[in-house]
Amino acid sequence: MRIGFVGTGTMGTPIAGCLLAAGHRLTVYDAKPDAMGALIGQGAATADSPSEAAYGAETVFTSLPGPSEVEAAALDPERGILAGLRRGGTYIDLTTNAPATIRLVAEAARRRDVAFLDAPVSGRPPGMTVMVGGREADFGHCRPLFEAIAANVFHVGPSGAGCAAKLVTQYLGYTNLIAAIEGMLIAAKAGIDLGVLAQIVPVSAGASRIFANIPRGVFDGSFTSGGTLDIVAKDIDLAVALAREVGAPAALGALASDVYKRAQAQGWGGEGFPVVARILEAMAGTELRHE
Repeated sequence: MRIGFVGTGTMGTPIAGCLLAAGHRLTVYDAKPDAMGALIGQGAATADSPSEAAYGAETVFTSLPGPSEVEAAALDPERGILAGLRRGGTYIDLTTNAPATIRLVAEAARRRDVAFLDAPVSGRPPGMTVMVGGREADFGHCRPLFEAIAANVFHVGPSGAGCAAKLVTQYLGYTNLIAAIEGMLIAAKAGIDLGVLAQIVPVSAGASRIFANIPRGVFDGSFTSGGTLDIVAKDIDLAVALAREVGAPAALGALASDVYKRAQAQGWGGEGFPVVARILEAMAGTELRHE
């Protein structure tokens, strides 16, 4: 299949690489030309704009930082994906996005007779999870593409459902991180050996996958585990906004969002998200360090 791929950053490059490995022909575009280098080496062609990447493609993917980047890449009347993608084509957005942007892009795609699927991802390819919103027939048509990039493929429901599911998972994960850091700080202040507690938590009621970021990303002071603070702060904000939109409580999310924003205000947005621990450490007057 001829595929256009827009956004070849930390996530986009390995995802596009999986599609190349599956035998598809890719034309890629990124606002930073250097970001396309690895895929060029794997045989991808390059484009000078999102519309050029979409031209002649049957399906176009985007993997971008957030809603504003998706709107610009998709909707620009001259350089956007929908300006270049043929009628009858399919547009798949892998971005962790805002429901309002999904609605906007889905309607624009409908007017151009283009199928649209919101399909945010979690984890790393090819073992990651993809959560797809859109028409079941469109999902079925594209399922082989999803199976080339992810081990766990879910059709969640109509357009926007994939986006909502991803925001819920982000809400659960990154409010949990704040609770886990606070719990470890309570332990530190109470004189408990953090190394021992780090062994207890995974086999007790406090077990969670997100907890692993503390021993490997906080104890040594590197704060390098996982994605950037800016991305996590954006996702929590989107999740809290979704809660407001549907009339659901999000008290923990609002508190977590405040902590992430305080860390951003310190200029740490480009660092690994566990750096948020430094805000809570300052509040507790102690550090979570253990060899």
